[in-house]
Amino acid sequence: MGGRATRVFRNFNVENRASREISKEKPTPAPRHPTARLDAMAGSPDIKEEVLRKDDRFLTLLKDVYVESRDPPVRVKDGGGERLPGKQEEKRLTKLGHLEGLDVKKVSKGKISIVEALTLLNNHKLQPQIWTAEKIAAEYSLELKEVNSLLEFFIPFTVHEFPKETKKAIKSHKLKQLT
Repeated sequence: MGGRATRVFRNFNVENRASREISKEKPTPAPRHPTARLDAMAGSPDIKEEVLRKDDRFLTLLKDVYVESRDPPVRVKDGGGERLPGKQEEKRLTKLGHLEGLDVKKVSKGKISIVEALTLLNNHKLQPQIWTAEKIAAEYSLELKEVNSLLEFFIPFTVHEFPKETKKAIKSHKLKQLT
């Protein structure tokens, strides 16, 4: 509602106000500083002569100057050359089995890939007596505390299939013919 009211006042007498602004005389610009008028001085012969004159003393001094520039040698960055020895991570090969093409081949120690995580969660779910937290920690080079947290908070999905007898079957009706 407020937008409509302000629009009415804003559009009131627009044509007359616009024509009044257009018919006003343009304001005269402020005078320029005298040094800004180089085009007036460029026409004088004294300045042209001074610009075109060559000074022999300055030319001899200029010939004595010799500048030699050399670029610093370019260092090619090597992939593993700049790493500090203490920060290199130990890598281990993943234990993927038949799912090799789906995941990475090497993982840092203390970490697991997604396929490995799903595999170990599924193994623990199916056989919890064999795949204990201690065995999983030793097998995948993980800390026992992290494995316990993983087994406690992450549970793989289970798929339930309903038997065919309990599904509601759609009974076929005979179509009535219209006459």
